[in-house]
Amino acid sequence: MTHKAGFVNIIGNPNVGKSTLMNAFLGEKLSITTSKAQTTRHRIMGIKNEEDYQIVFSDLPGILDPHYKLQEKMLGFINQALQDADIFVYMLEIGERKYNEEIVEKIKNTKLPVIVLINKIDKSAQDKIMEEMKYWKGIFPESDVFAISALHHFNTQAVLDRILELLPESPPYFPKDEMSDKTLRFFVSEIIREKILLNFKQEIPYSVEIVVDEFKETAKLIRIKATIFVARDTQKSILIGKEGQSIKKFATQARKDMEQFLSNKVFLELFVKVSKNWRDNDLQLKRFGYEN
Repeated sequence: MTHKAGFVNIIGNPNVGKSTLMNAFLGEKLSITTSKAQTTRHRIMGIKNEEDYQIVFSDLPGILDPHYKLQEKMLGFINQALQDADIFVYMLEIGERKYNEEIVEKIKNTKLPVIVLINKIDKSAQDKIMEEMKYWKGIFPESDVFAISALHHFNTQAVLDRILELLPESPPYFPKDEMSDKTLRFFVSEIIREKILLNFKQEIPYSVEIVVDEFKETAKLIRIKATIFVARDTQKSILIGKEGQSIKKFATQARKDMEQFLSNKVFLELFVKVSKNWRDNDLQLKRFGYEN
């Protein structure tokens, strides 16, 4: 029996559903998802394993014009992904026609297979969907174009079938029991950040980074200590809240998700520290894992 394996890199603007799509393909919530742009900051590989194939999906930050060094690093993950793909999935939402011409040209110049996905079609009329498919076929003439709803798993199986057709023959790149290249500490930190994104507005979610200081696992309990770094003192006060009510609320939400993800009881302790302007600090960014 021949074996197929390859890297499928999912690229698109912020908040088009890239994380939701990868989670749908994997059948597991690996990437955090919110309605806010820039939810994904890192390149997260999700690995789908079957007996005769291995697909290494990459969930990537949304394409943006960087205003901080942090966002430059996020763009760097996209540029990395342009160099190691076997298949590109270019994703957008219905009605969206704004795109980064430089990145689109780079994708086309690789001459690699491209699958264009028009997402969030569940509330659109058929004629609108057909119009959008025609438009994007004009941008990517050599590509396959699919209309999907990643959230509702509409047409995602057809996309997966096409990916398998295009996947090159290769031995697996990772052990077959692995689901990601990221550590449990990384996913724990992402769960905390997701709850902050969901509970706070304006600038606060984008000024936050999490470091897991302790992860001690026993058969019956996992003890986790994590520090939430913010850019200003006022942000620290808001995160903690009056008499600690805010931090207690999102810590409880995070702990419940961790217990489901880790299949174990979790004791979670959170601390908040100020790191002035960390988003423009090379040393801090390196510490937080933004290296490319």
